[in-house]
Amino acid sequence: MADPRGFLKYGRADAPKRPIDDRLGDWHEVYAALSTEDCKAETGKQAARCMDCGIPFCHSGSAGCPLGNLIPEWNNMVRRGQWQEASERLHATNNFPEFTGKLCPAPCEAGCVLAISPEAGGAVAIKRVEETIAEVSWANDYVTAQVTDAHTGKRVAVVGSGPGGLAAAQQLTRAGHEVTVFERDDRIGGLLRYGIPEFKMEKSVLDRRLAQMRAEGTKFITGCEVGVDLTVEELRAGYDAVVLAVGALRGRDDTTVPGRELKGVHLAMEHLVPANKECEGDGPTPISAKGKHVIILGGGDTGADCYGTATRQGALSVTQLDNYPQPPTTRDDDRSPWPTWPYILRTYPAHEEAGKRKFAVAIESFVGDDEGNVRAVRLREVRVQRDAEGSRQIVPVSDEVQELPCDLALLAIGFDGVEHMALLDGLGIELTKRGTIGCGSNWETTAPGVFVCGDAHRGASLVVWAIAEGRSVANAVDAYLTGDSQLPSPVNPTALPLAVA
Repeated sequence: MADPRGFLKYGRADAPKRPIDDRLGDWHEVYAALSTEDCKAETGKQAARCMDCGIPFCHSGSAGCPLGNLIPEWNNMVRRGQWQEASERLHATNNFPEFTGKLCPAPCEAGCVLAISPEAGGAVAIKRVEETIAEVSWANDYVTAQVTDAHTGKRVAVVGSGPGGLAAAQQLTRAGHEVTVFERDDRIGGLLRYGIPEFKMEKSVLDRRLAQMRAEGTKFITGCEVGVDLTVEELRAGYDAVVLAVGALRGRDDTTVPGRELKGVHLAMEHLVPANKECEGDGPTPISAKGKHVIILGGGDTGADCYGTATRQGALSVTQLDNYPQPPTTRDDDRSPWPTWPYILRTYPAHEEAGKRKFAVAIESFVGDDEGNVRAVRLREVRVQRDAEGSRQIVPVSDEVQELPCDLALLAIGFDGVEHMALLDGLGIELTKRGTIGCGSNWETTAPGVFVCGDAHRGASLVVWAIAEGRSVANAVDAYLTGDSQLPSPVNPTALPLAVA
């Protein structure tokens, strides 16, 4: 039973951040590392704010956690100091709580009953509690390899090593299958490795989880593009089932903007990937913001990642542009009533460090110098609207043109789906109109024995959705191979994507 008066005793308190000057001087995580006892004490107060809700919307897939995390239960265990029990309850629904605790935007908090009224102090700091449970679990060796004695003799190939692929692989390995994860990059992790900046999640967090998976029996092969280095014929001959967790990495571009071809204008991932490789020790990035005026187009997570990366690289200035008007700072009950995901202004730690944001503007053109390098951008105020067919249109609302200096422009305007690859051609799989890989009610694609999960299925989305789909596809693959499955399946393929900018 939760403490029914906990929210009256304690206000919401997010995890403390390191000083801005310290953050900008290194690539370590933004949030301060507390001593174990201090961390436990402060987290216990936040867990005590969780009420005895009649219907806990925080772990509802439609309004809260797609994984179905049993949040009230482990909140209650934390407030009672039962950390090992809390760890077991959390890991029962989430393979990687250390990832979601650091990276998930926390739809569970939007669905918290305390989020209804600001007078109640705001939602329980669920994300903070989750991350603390995960870190306490690792510190106290609660996380161990779960090696099964049952072996089915079936072999499964997982193509892609992002959170969806890793979740599927871990579940299937624990079910007794021989699982091999193929990754075309030189290291395992997908976007967790090369898309997420070090200041959001240090890669040692990923590496310790991979060590657990290896100890459980999951095999990893890097530098292998399935469909090219390993042919489709070899894939089919060597494995009884295949899981496609290849992500949705086809970056959205706008080649119609005059000057797009200038040197110094890049898609966001062209900046983030080599920056992360530099942090891994692979040498200087070829696309650095050091000493440059940086313009970032796009107001979402990827834009904020570029923002924080540019400031740490030593940019002279950073300006993030958004086509949409500045959202309100509090929930608009007419537009996004509780417990839905609220349309509000989201300020990331990177925005507190340096730079500025401009709303309701669009780049009219990039301006170059005599050597073909971008030197400025021209902006106009705009309004976003929909035409009769529902397509998005960006309409200028002013004749005034503003020019800003720009030595590096980064386009973080989203993703158009799965990259075109030889693997899909070889399997005979066509992409949907959304650029994703379709599947039936059992996660199986049009290619027999080939399944899909994560961003490849639903489009670019959240880490928590990827893990949820990875767990669900594992259930489907297990049933396909053995006739039945006891693995959990938190979501179904028709679950709608969460509208998170």
